[in-house]
Amino acid sequence: MIKTYATEIERGKKYFYRPGVYVILPIGRQILLTFQADPHNEFQLPGGGVDAGEQPITALYREVMEETGWIIGRPKKIGAFRRFVYMPEYNMRAEKLCHIYLAKPILKKSEPTEADHTAVFVDIDVAYQILAVDGDAYFLKKFVKGAY
Repeated sequence: MIKTYATEIERGKKYFYRPGVYVILPIGRQILLTFQADPHNEFQLPGGGVDAGEQPITALYREVMEETGWIIGRPKKIGAFRRFVYMPEYNMRAEKLCHIYLAKPILKKSEPTEADHTAVFVDIDVAYQILAVDGDAYFLKKFVKGAY
């Protein structure tokens, strides 16, 4: 069974299924996060939704480039979790199936192209505390802590 985090289920409301891909990108003792300003104002693992007809790995590369401007290499899936959320930018509720990957940041190619996103390097010990999504923090603790 897949663990559920950050559940905000409202009875009687329709939730749309939305698969997503997200990635842990460590460099030394830091991790590359994205800060999404309006409407969330929160730190997140880079990633996002898999569009209809899109392969998950293709979506992962696209989302990381859009949100951070970085090219990544060697993504490896390490797990998944579910969350039920309201997405104000789409005016919809979603049941997100979040697939989590671990990869290497290879090259900064540009600034983020997605509006209101900023790429930020954060100390791993701080990242646990500031990540907005509990599932993201769980996988960061589980798969990065043993590397140091």
